[in-house]
Amino acid sequence: MNKLFNEQWDYIPASETAHPYHSFAIDDVLQEIAGGDESLKFRAWVHDPFVILGLHDARLPHLEDGLSYLSSIGYDYIVRNSGGLGVVLDDGILNISLIMERDKAPLIDEGYDLMLDLVDAALDGADVKAYEIHGSYCPGSYDLSIDGKKFAGVSQRRIKNGVAVQIYLSVSGSGADRAEIMKEFYRHAKKDAETKFDYPLIQPEVMASLNELLDKNWTVEDILNKFLNVLDIDPENTYHLQPEYADKYEQYIQRMIKRNEKIRANKDLDIFSHNSQ
Repeated sequence: MNKLFNEQWDYIPASETAHPYHSFAIDDVLQEIAGGDESLKFRAWVHDPFVILGLHDARLPHLEDGLSYLSSIGYDYIVRNSGGLGVVLDDGILNISLIMERDKAPLIDEGYDLMLDLVDAALDGADVKAYEIHGSYCPGSYDLSIDGKKFAGVSQRRIKNGVAVQIYLSVSGSGADRAEIMKEFYRHAKKDAETKFDYPLIQPEVMASLNELLDKNWTVEDILNKFLNVLDIDPENTYHLQPEYADKYEQYIQRMIKRNEKIRANKDLDIFSHNSQ
């Protein structure tokens, strides 16, 4: 078992972040806090229904057509503040952020291994592998799979003296259906154009949810509770951002709004015209 599992973790529940902007902004603030006070933060987040695009996705030659397609099937969208490619969020997807000072995971692989160890412990007995699943959306070297089918992806963001290790985990629903959404998005947004970046050729059959892979009927809350149990976190004892960090949090939210001005146009005016928190 990873030695960090025995330390005290502060818990930030999904209810703290109503919009994806909040999630990406608060992770950056928490990295600054953890980098200064050596604390450990465990944050859960669920957003439904959204497609979270990466920086490369925002450069697709026919992006507007891709975004129109997402809107037509009822999905909102944003571009996140880090690399990687697009993922589908809905009420069957659990996102977790493990946030700590850099000294606790000085090497990038140590951050990835921490999340893999947590998943292994939570899914006791499941044969989870970590390697890139070709044909999946947002492919990476720490794709998590069972029997060759991807159910999760792990990423990292490092700013100042902090580290945020983030996992996107498909608990319920159809992994293939979500992959079909991203396949169609790229079909509309790229078409036959030649691009310098190699966008994934998505094969929906290589993606699945945990329920599909393990023949379970788990909810997002069930899997969240498994993670909390591994880290001995009391879900009733939650951490709230201290008032002195409110301005910094707002700054990071405004950065997300600014980053998305071109693709979202006036979408954010009603949501964030007054108080972003």
